[in-house]
Amino acid sequence: MTGASEAVEQAFISPRYLAGIGDPGWITQPLHRVSGWSYGHDPLIPRVLLTSPDQLTQLRLAPGDPDDPDWWTIRQARTADHPAWAATFQARTPVEIIAAFTDALTDPSGAPTASPDPFTTLQDAGWEPPRHFGGLAAPDGITRIERLGNPGSDLWHIETAVIRDPTIWRAVFTGTTPLHLIAAVTRALADPAPLMRDPRRIPGWARDRMTVHTRHIPATDVAFALERRISALTERHHHVANVAPTPPGPARGRTR
Repeated sequence: MTGASEAVEQAFISPRYLAGIGDPGWITQPLHRVSGWSYGHDPLIPRVLLTSPDQLTQLRLAPGDPDDPDWWTIRQARTADHPAWAATFQARTPVEIIAAFTDALTDPSGAPTASPDPFTTLQDAGWEPPRHFGGLAAPDGITRIERLGNPGSDLWHIETAVIRDPTIWRAVFTGTTPLHLIAAVTRALADPAPLMRDPRRIPGWARDRMTVHTRHIPATDVAFALERRISALTERHHHVANVAPTPPGPARGRTR
């Protein structure tokens, strides 16, 4: 057993969109253990299906060719208040970026009253319109985001690519995807904090475009990172559940 004082080497990679996939449990475990999403997949098939308690939303993780466009697919059925929508992420998308989407999706406080602009956070972080393309590109030019098409048939498109590796990963959102979910992804993209990975699993692509720092940290910090994440999300749910609604004020009327 690892001693409490033992340290392990970890790599901290930036920009974060080059860090590689990470642990899929970072996404699936909180959905199941915190938000109550049920699973119904065949254990003999390397595929995960998770369904929200209201049966409206499904996450599908279907490993295959890393270049397949839909390793991760999240779909929500049409409701009385909103049309159906879908989001897909390719295999090499860092799980922390996908988790920003699912964390916003399962936020018990619900969607914000005003729809945020997904571009705003990126503009504040120095992203600018790239040459010959629409949308915005990261300062290093590696990742860009565009909104393509016309209202009613439009898509949000995020792509991470370098010259020698044409596409490292891509994410696509239908135009009906709630904007606060896409904005959660753009906040994750703009976050300057590096992502932690096992040094033996540093991605081989775009190595000359990433910064990697290794350092030794307590083994328990690595071993219990997911449990701390789950505890934080559980606390978020409990906080919202325990906020008492504001009682109605006294009825106003005439007094005799």
